[in-house]
Amino acid sequence: MVKFMLKIAADLENLTNLQPQGGCDDPSFSYLFKLKCERCGELSQKETCVSLGDTVPLSVGKGSTNLVQKCKFCMREGTVTMISGRGQPLTQEESEAEKYAPLMLFECRGYEPVGFVFCGGWKVESLEGTKFEGVDLAGGDFAEYDEKGECPVMISNLRSTFDVVK
Repeated sequence: MVKFMLKIAADLENLTNLQPQGGCDDPSFSYLFKLKCERCGELSQKETCVSLGDTVPLSVGKGSTNLVQKCKFCMREGTVTMISGRGQPLTQEESEAEKYAPLMLFECRGYEPVGFVFCGGWKVESLEGTKFEGVDLAGGDFAEYDEKGECPVMISNLRSTFDVVK
């Protein structure tokens, strides 16, 4: 089993605390990414969707996981289990320093997550405290005007990485 930390980065203009709508451990937030089979190297054709609120029983042994899937090429079964409590919002300071913020930890057996897809369901706040909710990042950016701060706000240059965690 290997643990992968999903980390995100973006250019935040007059914004801070980018995170899923219900916080980093939002049980209804959907994570979309492709899976690469560790046995044969096959990459899934479509993105796989996992969320903390969706669990399935393990096919062998006791317990549950967030995803059980078979590789379409070699038929090997793999699992993806999400581990909450490790994520934090992307701040203005991290954005300016071009640093990545940890979002979610995935424990993978038989698979490696690849290519996180940004979609809807995010929230962020302006440096003046205005909250923007239900932000959709599927288009690759977000732009609004902060009435309170009397300035434009923007999210652009979205990036993500899955880093192996020991």
